[in-house]
Amino acid sequence: LVAAQPLALLNYADLARGVGLPQTTLKRYLSFLEATYLVTTVPAWFRNVGKRLTKSPKLTLSDSGLAAYLQGADERRLEERRETLGPLLESLVGMELRRQPGRSRLQPQLFHFRSAGGQEVDFVLETRSGRVVGVEVKASSSLGPADFRGIDALAEAAGSDFHRGIVLYAGGHVVPFGRMRHAVPLRALWEWSE
Repeated sequence: LVAAQPLALLNYADLARGVGLPQTTLKRYLSFLEATYLVTTVPAWFRNVGKRLTKSPKLTLSDSGLAAYLQGADERRLEERRETLGPLLESLVGMELRRQPGRSRLQPQLFHFRSAGGQEVDFVLETRSGRVVGVEVKASSSLGPADFRGIDALAEAAGSDFHRGIVLYAGGHVVPFGRMRHAVPLRALWEWSE
């Protein structure tokens, strides 16, 4: 069930109902899966506790390849059904972003963002000094201004601490989308260094 919904908001009641287990048992199983690095959670980012932001973490399998296998998704299915590819790609990027900060002198923490109005950013990296970078993931090879709506909401919430908004996409070029906002090819995760 976790593999079928990569990076879904963690709702113990829905998940317990879906697998037919009591919530207490489900929580123990998830703790075990997290301790063995099979699943991971991405906590919610929020600056002002008084604002109505969703504070539930997102839950995903730590290995997007395993998630694809458990979904029965092969290369052909991923090409034909983009709605299957998107969440798996988001999970892959999330685990890469979780892994890379250990090599950075800034060592940012990884979060997700969702406003009360429903605007979302897949990942938020926040440094100890409070600088914030929003990262969206799109399986598309072309983007438009609408793909930056979540980043705009994050920028408003973070205020002067907002450093940059990035949409990782399947295209081949870095494209500016206004001040401190860029579309960046997915391959940049592995090709660029600090």
